[in-house]
Amino acid sequence: MVNPDAGLGGRLGFKGSDGRAAEARAAGAEDRSGPRMKICLQHLSDLARKPIEIIAWEGRMGGDWIPMEYTSTGVTPEVTSAESTAQFIETHSPDLFLYAGGDGTTRDIVESLDGREIPLVGVPGGVKMHSGCFATTPKAAAEVVYAYVVGDLMIARTEVMDLDEEVYLKGEWKVKMYGEAFTPASPRWMQGAKEQVQRESESETLEAMAMHIGNLLEEDPTLMIVWGSGGTLRQMCLELGFESTLLGIDIQSSGEMYLDLNEKRLLEKISSHKGKVILLLSPMGGQGFLIGRGNLQLSPEVIREIGIENILGIATPAKLLGLSEVRIDTGNEGLDDEIRAKRYIKLLQGYRTTRVIRVADD
Repeated sequence: MVNPDAGLGGRLGFKGSDGRAAEARAAGAEDRSGPRMKICLQHLSDLARKPIEIIAWEGRMGGDWIPMEYTSTGVTPEVTSAESTAQFIETHSPDLFLYAGGDGTTRDIVESLDGREIPLVGVPGGVKMHSGCFATTPKAAAEVVYAYVVGDLMIARTEVMDLDEEVYLKGEWKVKMYGEAFTPASPRWMQGAKEQVQRESESETLEAMAMHIGNLLEEDPTLMIVWGSGGTLRQMCLELGFESTLLGIDIQSSGEMYLDLNEKRLLEKISSHKGKVILLLSPMGGQGFLIGRGNLQLSPEVIREIGIENILGIATPAKLLGLSEVRIDTGNEGLDDEIRAKRYIKLLQGYRTTRVIRVADD
């Protein structure tokens, strides 16, 4: 099942696509979740030694993205919504639900399951994916499905997470648990649930890392800083004396701040800049994603414009405790391979203190 509206607003700088699909399409947004489901199913077809029965609706919620034979059990409504998801889930009882969407889609699915213990595998297709039932990439989802079908994986409980919208409207970032789901247990291919790991005791470390960035700006006044999303980077900005957006991508250049930029504006600013550019990214706690979760404005085109050699990770000691590698899911397999070929990315962990961390190879 595909939520055809999931992820539409990512490059436009929307923090989610709920209720804004028409606006996103009018602004030129292209389907994200459907094409990623197609990548998953094509890889599943390549893996499978014998046919796997796939059941789906025809149209944008299924058949349009299935590159092999499947069993049709209905047709996608002309206008899709959370009710469409609920109807599909409530009227099917497969061995496993494979879906493409984001955290909102996951919540709708779990509510519609109403206690039925059918395992879920999510193809990451939304703007934000905090829940533990998502695979790390579309091809990883295919690996999980195939391993489960042939009996190599057991199922386990995982947390269904999403951003607490009420708290976010007050300017705070907090991920809330909304329930539990069953999913095949695969630490290699499944991303795990988002964790909040920042601690009050780390204020001195954040201050020191902010001082490091401040010194870089003093040494090179032409330096452009692209600030990624998340609480760690936002706190560093506050230490430097200015406000940044919590879930957006900002640019600091020549003493000016440009806030919450979408893909188009990022490309405009970066391509016209004559000096050096640094992209600061903080890995997602518990999952280790540096690119591809909550920062879709950083499209493959934006990352290539910045240059993968100009990416600097930012990690506090609490995050480093549970982080042996970082993950990349840019949405472009060629770019993913280029970054993975570097094998390591530099992480700032204190004042003029860096380390390198391995980039996951899958």
